Amino acid sequence: MAEKYVIKGGTPLQGEVEIGGAKNAALAILAAAIMTDETVTIDNMPNVRDTNTLLQAIEEIGAHVERVNDHKVKINGSFIRDVNVDNEFIRMIRASYYLIGALLGKYKKAAVALPGGCDIGSRPIDLHMKGFRAMGAKVDVAHGLVCAEAENLTGAHIYMDKVSVGATINIMMAAAMADGKTVIENAAKEPHVVDVANFLNSMGANIRGAGTDVIRIKGVERLHATEYSVIPDQIEAGTFMFAAAATGGDVVVKNVIPKHLEATSAKLLEVGCRVIEYDDAVRVIADGKLQHTQVTTLPYPGFPTDMQPQMAVVLALAEGTSTITESIFENRFKYVDELTRMGADIKVESNIAIINGVEHFSSARVSAPDLRAGAALVIAGLTAEGFTTVDSIHYIQRGYENFEVKLRELGADIIRTEDEREIQKFKLKTS
Repeated sequence: MAEKYVIKGGTPLQGEVEIGGAKNAALAILAAAIMTDETVTIDNMPNVRDTNTLLQAIEEIGAHVERVNDHKVKINGSFIRDVNVDNEFIRMIRASYYLIGALLGKYKKAAVALPGGCDIGSRPIDLHMKGFRAMGAKVDVAHGLVCAEAENLTGAHIYMDKVSVGATINIMMAAAMADGKTVIENAAKEPHVVDVANFLNSMGANIRGAGTDVIRIKGVERLHATEYSVIPDQIEAGTFMFAAAATGGDVVVKNVIPKHLEATSAKLLEVGCRVIEYDDAVRVIADGKLQHTQVTTLPYPGFPTDMQPQMAVVLALAEGTSTITESIFENRFKYVDELTRMGADIKVESNIAIINGVEHFSSARVSAPDLRAGAALVIAGLTAEGFTTVDSIHYIQRGYENFEVKLRELGADIIRTEDEREIQKFKLKTS
């Protein structure tokens, strides 16, 4: 039997929650760490399924990985004996493709399994391949692997046809050790792009302009050891902010960079919450009726697509009619059927969800279709009358560390278990 979350809803979240390192930054940084033959120390690493899978893959090709503690790791890439990265685990995560840029930059060749991850829509890697080819690499897809090789990797002027975080980071990594200068135009501006650039620069790379739409990279011959701490996870932070809003709570979200949360905070203000910013924390107070609003997902600094399902839960409980327009991924509304089972009134037309607010959700057995949708269903369960069961929580564990523990610290009644007797005990205790 698989583990599930069982939630007794109806308790407003109260208190403080500590946010961990950004999963999306950590995955790219772990891949980039193998680009030097010296030992790299990475701190504030989230201890989640995706990062552990990537560390396992790095270890399998010969890198030395030492887990100092749950959130700190030392990596030495001098022992790498193989540029072929393929196992059943690496195929499950999207970030496997970062190893192409890292290995191509360092060894001028790579063969990495085509990426997997959540089925939230088409995420082709053609922009990555276009960038590598512009730098002189031959790139093919064969037997489920992306194979890239270059006699000489040279700097190039690369224009991104659309904003892509993954392609921006991947090209940036390869260009860090290419001959000459690379310019990436229409680059992604997300905080984790900046974090990876800062990490590479701390290893001796020469990258300028990360966080703007033009990144300039002067290739260097070698990279060196560094100690680096990953930025806080803006999506985990946003998830707890929306959980506070949906449950009518009062939560201080600690260890965050408020600037990274501006789009999330703005929408919470629009729906009637109070948001108080501190130097490294944000407090969300939801003590009135939630109001309807309109949301469109956009690349940073716009509203993040990874926060869209959590926003839908809040809007499904707001007065009036709201809309969410999904402009990034076409399969991002797979949670709607599950929310409907809990009493939500949502209709999807093309890439727009039309949401009529309801008074409350009712408990149900639902299944997480992907990582962020799974977190959204947990938030819905926290607000629902009765006991909600969320299945397929392995998706949630890909990106949230100790999710149910942190929620319990805020007063939520939630357990993670596969034991039916434990579920019955939990229901008796909380009824």
